[in-house]
Amino acid sequence: MEKIRSFFKVDSNFQLLIINIVFALTGTSSLFFADYILNILLINQDNYGNFLYWLTRIILILPIYQLLLIIFGSLFGQYEYFWRMEKKTIRRISEIFIKK
Repeated sequence: MEKIRSFFKVDSNFQLLIINIVFALTGTSSLFFADYILNILLINQDNYGNFLYWLTRIILILPIYQLLLIIFGSLFGQYEYFWRMEKKTIRRISEIFIKK
């Protein structure tokens, strides 16, 4: 368990459990919300074909996942942990798109 805690950079098994619950809820919820938004926008495989549908779905899931990660992390009292992760993610994405 010590290796897993050090990988996730947490202090206790309880915090590790909470973080895993947040990841599980966020992943499931992001898929649900992306599907809901695509249905509202009437985007489906019949209208757009497989490639455009899945490309749109994946592009939509990414920001929804990031937002829900912060929301669920806050609800479970782990805002600082997930905000640190979010800042790393934003920094990495900006490095990809903004070459120095």
